[in-house]
Amino acid sequence: MSSFDLEAWSAPRRERLSQALLALFADAWPEPMTAMCRHPLTASGKGMRPLLVLAAYGVVQPEGADDALVWPYALAIELVHAYSLVHDDMPCMDNDDFRRGQPTTHVLYGDGFALLVGDALLTEAFRVAATAKGLPPARQVKLIAELATAAGYHGMIGGQAADLGAAGQVTDVGTLERLHAGKTGALLRLAVRLGAIAGGADQTTLSKLTRYAEALGLAFQLADDVLDLEQDAKLDGPPSFPKLLGVEETRHRARALSEQAIAAITGLPRTEPLVALARYTVERSL
Repeated sequence: MSSFDLEAWSAPRRERLSQALLALFADAWPEPMTAMCRHPLTASGKGMRPLLVLAAYGVVQPEGADDALVWPYALAIELVHAYSLVHDDMPCMDNDDFRRGQPTTHVLYGDGFALLVGDALLTEAFRVAATAKGLPPARQVKLIAELATAAGYHGMIGGQAADLGAAGQVTDVGTLERLHAGKTGALLRLAVRLGAIAGGADQTTLSKLTRYAEALGLAFQLADDVLDLEQDAKLDGPPSFPKLLGVEETRHRARALSEQAIAAITGLPRTEPLVALARYTVERSL
């Protein structure tokens, strides 16, 4: 059994992430936009996506290497994730009043401001990525293109549109997997690729890390669906893997995908954080 301590590794990185996020928007105008834009950043969760960025970077850079070059991309992906949650919580989408125990942005500030806050978070992500220093310009452009593709209609937006019914009724596992490959999986895949590309990964390493990320993304959603059983059990609730597969089969597939993700990066150096994150993904609910 590995002696790697995920909490000891992730805690200082989450704290650094939180401080960096809450330093943004200090010069927002009109002034109330500062608090509005910072509000969803205080409830953005465990920082899974930024941690994946940093862990993937650690695979392709020597131990002890300065990670300052990759931090802007860790911030950018969390900003995109936070924006997606602000919009997803709105009455026209999932209509949620609370996010991780805090009132959602539209509840506090109204729908119009929530829409603008989401827009501000998204555009700030691209400003942060575009003004990062130190990487070769061609690599920086590639990273920004990866961010745009995963956040856009090829990725998260496409998945969210399917979740709202644009792809018709979801009645089979294949369609549900495709939906979540966009809605959830695209940003998890992006996180790993951002870290790998920023670190200068060769094509073989990038391919292995991408396979890891794709398996992890689906495992993450299967585990989430188990966590959300009460909500998803409703007749008018969202389509879910437990509805289509049953709870035990959903759990079995999540575990199998977690192990598949780990197998994809066998032989790569310094994978302990990635292995631990893959196991945490399913253990949090199973």
